[in-house]
Amino acid sequence: MLKIILKIFKWIGIIFAGLFVLLLISGAFFRLFSSKPFPPGKLVDVDGTKLHIRVDGEKNNLPTLVLESGAGGDTDVFHWMVAGLKEHFRIVRYDREGKWFSESSKDNFTPELYARQLHKLLEKSGEKPPYILGGHSMGGPYNLIYRDLYPNEVSGMVFLDSSHPEQWERLEENGLLNESQIGSIKFMAILADMGMLGIYNAMMNPNSMDKNLPGDSKKRKMELLTYSGEVYRRMLKESQINDNILLRAAKVNKLDSLPVLVFTATEQFGDSKIWFEMQKELKALSSEGKHFYIDANHGSILTKRENAEKINEEILLMAKSIK
Repeated sequence: MLKIILKIFKWIGIIFAGLFVLLLISGAFFRLFSSKPFPPGKLVDVDGTKLHIRVDGEKNNLPTLVLESGAGGDTDVFHWMVAGLKEHFRIVRYDREGKWFSESSKDNFTPELYARQLHKLLEKSGEKPPYILGGHSMGGPYNLIYRDLYPNEVSGMVFLDSSHPEQWERLEENGLLNESQIGSIKFMAILADMGMLGIYNAMMNPNSMDKNLPGDSKKRKMELLTYSGEVYRRMLKESQINDNILLRAAKVNKLDSLPVLVFTATEQFGDSKIWFEMQKELKALSSEGKHFYIDANHGSILTKRENAEKINEEILLMAKSIK
């Protein structure tokens, strides 16, 4: 009886080993023969780094809206905002260095690096101020740094459930990612580099987390997440530099009479009361601040069409009021 059991276990081991080898070979073929996902915008060289930028709408007498995504966001999260505003004025969205379709920069990191890169990207793309800066999540602090460096270019700011410079301390959290999440992301990067995620995506066609976005946006993101480990490694980098970004953004303690819109999601993962207090503080940076609550969570405040339409109404009013 024992011999039979051992034989069964032996064959089970052989089968699993064979399946694993088959997966390795399939993953290798995927990495060798699959093509990199195609960017929906264009790549512009900024000091040797190609950054991905998308431009919609015609330039007119209204300011250009420049959209900055959060730590894990891409240009597609703004789909419904752009769809609703591009008939009225010009809109720019882009990927920070190393994120999604943008190349990784060889420049040494400073908290001002991203603002300076965006400034050059806009110049090289033929864009001209004045700008309204719109930032989702960590995009808010990145925009605060840009405004501090180039105050004469910014005519308004929009905070979309934005991060706050003191959020981790006041929410009693350790940062963007905890140790468990970091370990999971490193593992996902390995699977992506081996082609395993690409094979899984091709075979299983998993559902996208961005369920409210159109099909091409969801497909593009899934292809990037499964093509290689680059996206995951950039997530880890964003976590590593996060404290320095927030410290630099904290130096901006007033925006004078700059028009400011703050949109806050009602559904929060952490302590909602503390988050709402910090959102009110962002509004109070300016004597011309306005604060709105949106019945949404941190992601759907943008990706759900009806939420984006509410935000768009206020942004358009702001743009038309700026002289």
